[in-house]
Amino acid sequence: MTATVVSTALAAGAFTLLPVTAQAAPAVASTRPSATQADFAAAAAAYRVPLAVLVGVARQESNLQSHTGYSDNAGWGFMNLTDATPQMLQAGPSGLSADRSGLTSAAKHPELHTLLTAAALTGIPADRLRHDRADNLRGGAALLASYQKQLTGGTSADPSDWTGAIAEYSHLTDRKAAASFASGVLASVGSGLRQRTSDGQLVTVPAGRAAELVPAQLDQLKLTRAAAGPSTPAECPKSLDCQFVQASSTGVQVSNRPANGIRIDQIVLHTTEGSYDSAITTFQGPNAAAAHYVMRSADGAVTQMVSDKDVAFGDNNYDSNLHAIQIEHEGFSAFGADWYTDVTYQQTAKLVKYLVKRYDIPLDRQHILAHDNVPGGKTADLAGQHWDMGNQWDWTRFMKLIGAPFDDGTSGVGPVGSVVTIAPTFKKNLQTFTVCPSDDPTGGTTVCTPETVPASSLFVHQGPSADSPLILDANLHPTGTSGTDDVSDWSTTVQAGQQFVVADQQGDWTAIWFDGQEGWIDNPQGKNTIPTTGVQIIRAAGAATAPVYGTAFPDPAEVPTGWGPDPQNPLTAPNYGIPAGQAYVADQPPVHGQDFFPSRQGVVNGAKSYYTVQFNHRYVYVNAADVTATAA
Repeated sequence: MTATVVSTALAAGAFTLLPVTAQAAPAVASTRPSATQADFAAAAAAYRVPLAVLVGVARQESNLQSHTGYSDNAGWGFMNLTDATPQMLQAGPSGLSADRSGLTSAAKHPELHTLLTAAALTGIPADRLRHDRADNLRGGAALLASYQKQLTGGTSADPSDWTGAIAEYSHLTDRKAAASFASGVLASVGSGLRQRTSDGQLVTVPAGRAAELVPAQLDQLKLTRAAAGPSTPAECPKSLDCQFVQASSTGVQVSNRPANGIRIDQIVLHTTEGSYDSAITTFQGPNAAAAHYVMRSADGAVTQMVSDKDVAFGDNNYDSNLHAIQIEHEGFSAFGADWYTDVTYQQTAKLVKYLVKRYDIPLDRQHILAHDNVPGGKTADLAGQHWDMGNQWDWTRFMKLIGAPFDDGTSGVGPVGSVVTIAPTFKKNLQTFTVCPSDDPTGGTTVCTPETVPASSLFVHQGPSADSPLILDANLHPTGTSGTDDVSDWSTTVQAGQQFVVADQQGDWTAIWFDGQEGWIDNPQGKNTIPTTGVQIIRAAGAATAPVYGTAFPDPAEVPTGWGPDPQNPLTAPNYGIPAGQAYVADQPPVHGQDFFPSRQGVVNGAKSYYTVQFNHRYVYVNAADVTATAA
């Protein structure tokens, strides 16, 4: 097959089998209400809040995960009672710093210290509202009831009548965002709810009569509406608070994707490492970077800065830029749990679902990515690639929100040669990372400090024990004998949703083929992995090591003379390749290489096709002619 040029200007090895292990489900599920269910019921009854409303608000605020000084509003507990007082910001238990962007001024807003209001309403001491679940629920119920009485003069048994109180509880100031929050709560009234809390307790609300949003109640609140947009409308779902502000041309390449034949087949998530406003300002300035979208942490508001059809220089790999839509999130990767708020997850999911449907993007972890999953395009760029969004983005939760859950509860590990999906339980998967001054743009970290946090990742060791050194990427650590637990060291971890081939098993430890080596993850009774089928196992076609690539461009000879082709060379860092006997995973068919030449608005499709393969923490490409692919 020869290259296709389009221009708008021109027209196995032997394996030892191991038994599958899996966590067994309880033989008999308890029918008794959980303690948390009873606490919800008691709080709802005490303040005459419909149970479905109280549980729905808690789920929207915290996903029934117990916040401990969470995000830039310092929320606590299931009800996300906020405590952004100056004293807390400076020295409180949330660990937030008043020096962080926007937080000093935020402390002046009453809505950001609702915990103190709840204490006044209930008479419950603030510390109990922070740490005692039953009291936290009572505080949230008291706040809801107070908002309801202010708006309507009393409480009501009809959940629809609580539209304004629910929106007020969200403290979102944009009408679209507040209405979306209230709609999410009321939707669960009709459908019912059944969910386990972060510590495994079941909370249920039976399905009932459908509840409708009451727009007149929203009119009573002081909510803002987005101003009339500029000549370029934002490409967003209608329920999203979204505006368009054009990025500087220095970070953008004008194109016509996908109408000109360029695939859009990646979503890449980023962290701004600064404030929302500063990211927008930066992308408008004379820099060589931009993103299609920027999202605010507090309310999920979005500014689109590059049209989807155009190429944004977001992740220092032109091949990825060519095929990706880039979404920046306000925050700092080293402190992701402080910034990746519940509304961030929900609003990002809305945007990603809209984009996935519009461009037919594969819903898997080789196409729904973070910047830390994208390789360098050439060997010299591998070590310097960024590490955002980091370890504290909950991939299990996010993939479920966009309709592509990979954790179905059937944890376990199959025999050597089979495939597993990495799937630790985020809240229970506590990992310790070292945060150094160079990892913290806020300046709040003055010495390297270990931090233990819930994480989507697992460390990869050189042997089957916690004492074994972490696996070594010699390109990143050329003088080292092992990798590190630094929060920015992407080379030593796997992430939830990524897929690997089982290489061995010893006791609680599972070996996988990783980074051209055998790496070991802690996996007692297979609790951190899920046996996986329906994907392709990729092996070198012969005795020679199959080369891997950071890009999938056509061969230079396939590009018309004078167009200036991008090089298509294999990555040559130590261990970068697929040796005979190792195996890796691709979950989509191979695609032909592409390149784009903006001065001619020309697209070249190469003859060679490439698999996207999970190689280490990042993906790589392999030429389909260099490998064999067998069904898992």
